[in-house]
Amino acid sequence: MEEKQKTVDQVMLDRMKEIKVETMYDRYQAQLPQCGYGSLALCCRHCNYGPCNIDPFGNGPKKGVCGADANTFAARHYLRMNGAGTACHSDHARAAAHLLVATARGEAPGYRIKDVDKLMMVAECFGVKTKDRKINEIAEEVGEMALMEFGKPYGTLLFLKRAPEARQKIWEKLGIAPRAIDREVTESLHRTGMGGDQDYRNLTKQSMRVALADGWGGCMIATELQDIMFGTPKPVQGRSNLGVMKKDHINIVVHGHEPQLAEAIVLASGDPDVIKATHATGAKGLVIAGLCCTANELLVRHGIPMAGHMTIQEGAIATGVVELMVVDIQCVMQALAETAKHFHTKIVTTLSKAKIDGAEHVEFSDEHALEAAKKIIMMAIDNYKNRDNNKVFIPSSAEPNLIAGFSHETIKYMLGGRFRASYRPLNDNIINGRIRGVVGIAGCTSPRAGACDQNYVNLVRELIANNILVVATGCAAGQCASGGLMIPELKDECGKGLREVCEAVGIPPVLHSGACVDNSRILIACSEMAKEGGLGNDISDLPVAGACLEWMSEKAIAIGQFFVASGIYIVFGMNSPVAGAPDMQRLLTKEMEDLVGARWDFERDLKKIGKMMMDHIEKKRDALGINTAKERKLYDMAERRALERECKPVPGHH
Repeated sequence: MEEKQKTVDQVMLDRMKEIKVETMYDRYQAQLPQCGYGSLALCCRHCNYGPCNIDPFGNGPKKGVCGADANTFAARHYLRMNGAGTACHSDHARAAAHLLVATARGEAPGYRIKDVDKLMMVAECFGVKTKDRKINEIAEEVGEMALMEFGKPYGTLLFLKRAPEARQKIWEKLGIAPRAIDREVTESLHRTGMGGDQDYRNLTKQSMRVALADGWGGCMIATELQDIMFGTPKPVQGRSNLGVMKKDHINIVVHGHEPQLAEAIVLASGDPDVIKATHATGAKGLVIAGLCCTANELLVRHGIPMAGHMTIQEGAIATGVVELMVVDIQCVMQALAETAKHFHTKIVTTLSKAKIDGAEHVEFSDEHALEAAKKIIMMAIDNYKNRDNNKVFIPSSAEPNLIAGFSHETIKYMLGGRFRASYRPLNDNIINGRIRGVVGIAGCTSPRAGACDQNYVNLVRELIANNILVVATGCAAGQCASGGLMIPELKDECGKGLREVCEAVGIPPVLHSGACVDNSRILIACSEMAKEGGLGNDISDLPVAGACLEWMSEKAIAIGQFFVASGIYIVFGMNSPVAGAPDMQRLLTKEMEDLVGARWDFERDLKKIGKMMMDHIEKKRDALGINTAKERKLYDMAERRALERECKPVPGHH
């Protein structure tokens, strides 16, 4: 393959192999063959009777020492994955809630309330009074109410009422409406301990409940509160891939998930002392670039360039121009400290809950955020003199442009206009068939899927060619951005109907909606579509689907499960997390649809997933009766005037 045909990421991986710098792809190969018991969820080490294994072929043990069978093994693993994924997103949300309270009290210099409309909306959801009150008073109480969602002793999560009533009734009937977030995580751990819950169906019901606590709790709280403080994303132009690094600039990479760190870095970069120190080095300026979900947060709010997604984090350092990589939580590999030894890059951790052996640590807090951010930037500036120009290798300077920042509110506004913001135009274009349906692309990238393959890019091209509108989040969005898919010009690759809609509205056919926690935006969008009418009464009636091709994190499992429990068909690529337990597998992929109106699929052949989702969408269209061809009527002038009279409002009524 010629180099010009390779992705930027692949070019960098080739370079790292050439200079003998180990990558996650090398370590993955060294692990093969991976443990078969673990891959099938047939290994249990929840107590010291084990570890116990169950033979999937029936020649060896069929039960663990305690008597637990394959379904119990798999269901316990599955529940713990959902609980851990929920804990990750929800701890993130807790940090956002604490920051909102500190900001409202004036205890977090540099942060402020940027979206008052969003604050008022959340206040209404939480039952917070707003009349004749100051903005900061409202914000403080909203933050405190959000914190109560983690540990309140009674009731269910407040954001559940944003779902269609039909969906709420399903959760209530099944007993899976989540209560306090921390309670669901704790109960999940309790149930999966030795001698706890031993009914795989019952364990899976708790998996749905704890995952719903993620989607309609932790994720939604994080997204909404971050919008309040940092601004709700609006369309913004950006750039993506390792080519955003500049040889003649000081380069800082921000990696992780909590945007308060990244926001402070951005704010501190404009400090006069920072600007003066930057110029004193002889550098032309300062580049801040994001990795992983921090990249998505910075991109959708500021247009700050995205260096890459999860699997290229080592490659960013290997450009040789990164003075400092600063990290907070989640998806940060321990190997970064070892990779940095080959270059001049400093690795800096910022939170006491997430340190790396071999990295420097600068403790970050809401109260001293700007101070810590400025210190970190100054460390990078001071390190610029240590750069070895012989090791500089930036694989591309022609990084693709993109348009990001499509929040639920932005999509609604662009579809309906300022005074009639609505999902009605989307629903109408789905009903008339110009758009066949909507697919959400979310989640991780993984070496198990091949060396920097363009799996998400290939899937998206297939979908838009078949008139499917795509919404993307997380590292999947990062791969699509680097693949040049998030520009209005991509309409030329769309089917005729989708192209017409994109041209009329002025949107690309692939909408970047943010980070992993921002999957909650998709939940709200689907709820709005259901409430708008014409496409059924519940989320499960909609012609929509979701996919994660290269799942890695437990967060991905929790995201997939809260979508399924909310009524959305989900396909995960590669392997099933419960593959060794046939009954458990059947529960997720078949029986769950009878419970919540949606189900999982797991498909190793990634090329099949597009058709699977499109078939599902057509099935939903058939059920709605909108696949029936309707005769197009041309109205004469008299008929048009009659329609206008019919549609005029009655005086005195609204």
